Amino acid sequence: MNLIRRHNGLFPSLLNDVLTPDWFGGMDQSNFAFPAVNIREEETGFTLELAIPGREKEDFNIEVDHDVLTISMEVKDKEETKENGYTRREFRYGSFKRAFTLPETVNADAIEANYEAGILRFSLPKKEEALPKPKRLIEIGK
Repeated sequence: MNLIRRHNGLFPSLLNDVLTPDWFGGMDQSNFAFPAVNIREEETGFTLELAIPGREKEDFNIEVDHDVLTISMEVKDKEETKENGYTRREFRYGSFKRAFTLPETVNADAIEANYEAGILRFSLPKKEEALPKPKRLIEIGK
């Protein structure tokens, strides 16, 4: 099933413009939306990449349970500025959670992850029995 979002007429577009984070004080929440995901299958495994810039590796919680890889993050920021007798406080909170059902061919015990340059990258190696077998020549017997 594909979900297709349509904007017909002025009202939905205007409503979306009003409800954007910029309308309510200019807070950029782009880091708190679902991150973009790339999944690539290779001969020996899968590579899963999530674009999550501006974070630290300690911000992520990653677990595998019953062949489901779950990636989550929760961020709480507090900023306080004091100038000329005024105090300005800003609080930001954001989180996301993504879950991926692993194929039976993935060796869940050998999954590796790293975070570099804003990309959270997973290496999901295939089980030995799922790897392609080398070609062999079979001779015909007598």
